[in-house]
Amino acid sequence: MQPRNMSMSGVVDLAAVKAAQEAKAKAEQARAQAAREGGAGAISPADLVIDVDEAGFERDVLQRSAEVPVVIDFWAEWCQPCKQLSPVLERLAVEYNGRILLAKIDVDANQMLMQQFGIQGIPAVFAVVAGQALPLFQGAAGEEQIRQTLDQLVQVAEQRFGLTGLTVDPDAQPGARPAPERPAGPHDGLLEAAVQALDSGDLGGAVQAYKNVLAEDPGNEEAKLGLAQAELLQRVQGVDPQTVRREAAEKPADVQAQIAAADLDLVGGHVEDAFGRLIETVQRTVGDDRDTVRMRLLELFEVVGPEDPRVIAARRALARALF
Repeated sequence: MQPRNMSMSGVVDLAAVKAAQEAKAKAEQARAQAAREGGAGAISPADLVIDVDEAGFERDVLQRSAEVPVVIDFWAEWCQPCKQLSPVLERLAVEYNGRILLAKIDVDANQMLMQQFGIQGIPAVFAVVAGQALPLFQGAAGEEQIRQTLDQLVQVAEQRFGLTGLTVDPDAQPGARPAPERPAGPHDGLLEAAVQALDSGDLGGAVQAYKNVLAEDPGNEEAKLGLAQAELLQRVQGVDPQTVRREAAEKPADVQAQIAAADLDLVGGHVEDAFGRLIETVQRTVGDDRDTVRMRLLELFEVVGPEDPRVIAARRALARALF
């Protein structure tokens, strides 16, 4: 199965927001379940390194990434640098004691996964955190560099996504703990339909599907975030980026021109640029115009996520601009 968040070209940050919210909820559920079971769910150190193929990718990588960063080692039998790198990664996976999970993918046997990750050469190392693919490094790397990269990965996974890793028990039987299964929710069918609509470019269908969920469950966080993302993409669909940016540059006092450019900034992953543009517009406007810009900025905050440090900084800047 194609990694869901990799299929949405140009909106990596937005996809990561949704993934982070889902991951935090799943991590909390997993910890609560483990507590109820008196610590059940620990894995053997041998299970910290797994072989993954296309058929098991969703179960072994995407689902696992909701509780632990999954580091992917793309390798092949004929690749000499791979034979040097892979043992280092395997040793570090055990040393990190559940803070990462190492998934090994043979590119010769899994060409589709290689293509989906856009890999041009091996060895190549990626991470998947809360369903979000992140490139780590390609080619040979020293152990110190690898350690620094893994330390940063673990820190980001915990601080931004709430992932605390797996519980490892040296006495656990290898293979005794299956991959986590996400419990089915009452709106999973509609939410999946919305995701499929997004992936296929049917933004109107995605918007309606998310609205259908919210009509029955107004507090559904996944639907709220999905709707905000779909509406944002709908606003920029079909616009000419050059025209939008030229008008924004030529008309700094034009509220709608600045809002349109900020939408493009965010979709392109330029989060700070989007926020900064609207905060500057707030400073230049008064009355209804200022309120219009402020409301759009708050909407974009929701899209990115209230705990994102860029949102926190922008909120402080907005407060200074307003007061």
